[in-house]
Amino acid sequence: MALAVYACAQPADPCEGCHAEIVRTYRQTGMARSFGTPGATAAVYYHQASNTYFAMAQRGGRWFQQQYQLDGGKRINFTEKSVDRVLGSGNHARTFLHRTDKGELIELPLGWYAENGGTWAMNPGYDRADHEGFRRRIGYDCMFCHNAYPKIPAGGGPRSAPVYTAVPGGIDCARCHGDGARHISLAKTSAGRDRIRASIVNPARLPADRQMEVCMQCHLETTSFPLPNSIVRYEREPFSYQPGEALADFVLHFDRAVRDDRFEINSSAYRLRQSACFLKSAGRMTCTTCHNPHDIPRGQGAKEHYNAACRQCHAQVAAANHPGAGDCVACHMPRRRTDDAVHAVMTDHRIRRVVSDLLAEKKEQPAPEYRGEVAPYYPDSPPELYAAIAQTSQGSNRKTGVARLSAAIEKFQPAAAEYYLQLGDALEGESAIPIYEEALRREPESIAVLERLALALSSTKQYARAEALLKRALDRSPQDAALWMHLGRIDLAANRRESAIAAFENAARLDPDLAESYNALGVVSRSEEALRTAIRLQPNYPEARDNLANLLSETGRFEEARLHFEAALLVNGNDAGVRYDYAVALAKARRFADAQVQLEAAVRLNPAHAEAHELFGNVLGATGRLDDAIAQFREAVRLRPDSARANLALGAALLDSGNPAAARTYLENAAKGSDVSIRDQARRLLEKGRY
Repeated sequence: MALAVYACAQPADPCEGCHAEIVRTYRQTGMARSFGTPGATAAVYYHQASNTYFAMAQRGGRWFQQQYQLDGGKRINFTEKSVDRVLGSGNHARTFLHRTDKGELIELPLGWYAENGGTWAMNPGYDRADHEGFRRRIGYDCMFCHNAYPKIPAGGGPRSAPVYTAVPGGIDCARCHGDGARHISLAKTSAGRDRIRASIVNPARLPADRQMEVCMQCHLETTSFPLPNSIVRYEREPFSYQPGEALADFVLHFDRAVRDDRFEINSSAYRLRQSACFLKSAGRMTCTTCHNPHDIPRGQGAKEHYNAACRQCHAQVAAANHPGAGDCVACHMPRRRTDDAVHAVMTDHRIRRVVSDLLAEKKEQPAPEYRGEVAPYYPDSPPELYAAIAQTSQGSNRKTGVARLSAAIEKFQPAAAEYYLQLGDALEGESAIPIYEEALRREPESIAVLERLALALSSTKQYARAEALLKRALDRSPQDAALWMHLGRIDLAANRRESAIAAFENAARLDPDLAESYNALGVVSRSEEALRTAIRLQPNYPEARDNLANLLSETGRFEEARLHFEAALLVNGNDAGVRYDYAVALAKARRFADAQVQLEAAVRLNPAHAEAHELFGNVLGATGRLDDAIAQFREAVRLRPDSARANLALGAALLDSGNPAAARTYLENAAKGSDVSIRDQARRLLEKGRY
């Protein structure tokens, strides 16, 4: 596999005039190269789970990441995005980013990993059939640790779309030393040495805990999986942390109540803090005990450097077990494959004796669903409101968290709307509405609040109020495609077809990559073209695949429909609705054995699917299994006693089985239905039975 080659921007550094050697060596570190401009080598990668190819291709001096599938050797569902930035130093991995016209950065699915001399593989979270494709935004929390301070629109908060008006090219001096403008200004004057030094943060002169926090602003992550790992205080701007201030004044960290041995890609400080070396140092051990952030030793020099760091405390060791040529890190801090980024190998900073194989390959697993107490981690006593929000914000402890958060809000009466949004999000349906209304009273012009309240009202069929709120939000943000999608769905629910189409068209115009808008247009307009566009943009979109397959089946193109049904099930084989739709098409094509397979799965996945039981009965009846068919019809009627069609099917089957007395009730029910055809069939069968 060819190595990828990259360039990182190296602008003139205002610190270089006085600190030339430090700047020179720092530019070679991973932090300095954490974000840059792209270069690459051409590559093609087949992702089996989603049956999709990803390619890196160059055209006109620019790099693109392409996505497509093959049909008989012909490329289909082709789309591509320009590669405008690269995230990651390449020491372990590189992720390619696309910049939208709005200033958003989108993570592209295919990444490059340094292991084995360089390999291509899916980025973390993408090695699955239902990955996000070209839709995953780089949030402010992600950018925070991979770059210097970017420029963002004013007022960015926890619900703001992550937009960047300007993006630097790597972590700079200010991330660890703070704003250096005054320091540089004083250095150009006759100010005394002490005054010049006092004008800049030098982590080496900070107390040990503040010094450690300069590193932990980025290197303390308890988990990358849903928990949450951390919550930025709501009164703080996303990039407002300054070196030297208490980290807890900016962000609060949380963890599982019972910790395990999970090892993740950004857990250096988390793992170090579990080590006996750290715990017994009484606060004296920090990251810089071993690391010089300005200059990373390499090769034999690295081994000698880290051995010397260990010997500061471990001068006396058992000679029999520690030969002179020993490597402390190789034995006690070995490189290990991470649990969340399975193609990356990192140094485990939990210092201990290790005996197991830590480099064995892993297959990416679905994110574990932790359910239990979310415990404070750093600091160990966060404010009560945030401790309660941590229980509910990502669903880890909703069972007791809702009551805790509700009580904390009642106790403290916070002014910010975000607290009420968090509680509303943890509730469902009608119960969430008064909470969102309280949030709206606090921030009446907030797009996020208007949207959440509108969705809650829509879920309880209060369409008029929901529509009014969405239009109010659109008055403030008319370019928001998601708001137009919500409005279109409300129009559709209220049987305003033309208004729905107009709303979905607006969404598609504002965000041409929004597959959901084309899927909605395809359903409402019965547009094959719109559905194919949705699938081209997102080949692993099961709903669009199902909708197109139904349309193709209805127009007699069963073989093509079958391919789309199979593609939908590849992404989500547990969707009872898709299996039912597939069975309808199979039964129409008189492939009853195959239809039975899909119906068995459908009723197993959703035993309350009355239509699936009814169709199952029809399929069984068509293959001569009348008793089994009657059992399925009975279940359909039990689930939907008002279904004239199910009553007709059961009555007809009972009549065919020679049991006219049992059939009578069901046929009479069917004869009362509103559907003229079903009513007439029921009456003919009643006449046949001579009741």
